[in-house]
Amino acid sequence: MKTKTLIELITLSSSLYYLARDTNLIDRINELSKTKVEASNGSESGPDLDPDGKELDLTDKLIVKANQLKKELEEKIEESVVAFYKKVNIAHRDEIKALHEKLQASDATIALLEARLNHLEKKN
Repeated sequence: MKTKTLIELITLSSSLYYLARDTNLIDRINELSKTKVEASNGSESGPDLDPDGKELDLTDKLIVKANQLKKELEEKIEESVVAFYKKVNIAHRDEIKALHEKLQASDATIALLEARLNHLEKKN
């Protein structure tokens, strides 16, 4: 249970670290905040319409923009987590490979020692 919690904390902290480093998202948020007046007037790409064909008010437009940012944020977090797991998986494989090589060397040493012991037993 502690290992799972530790992995989750590492994943979360690495995701937050990569997200904080990623200035593209911050620039996008700044761009949206600067142009929110233009977007609310509909001068950017025409008026946003709801399913009934009515123009959205400012709060609804902000909700739509927040949902777009949420999707972008989820994509960035997913990319960061995938990159992190790839790095962890590679490190894990390297450790397993090194342990496997040590095990093979130990097996060879044990076989040599057994052969020497058998040889000594035959002499006595």
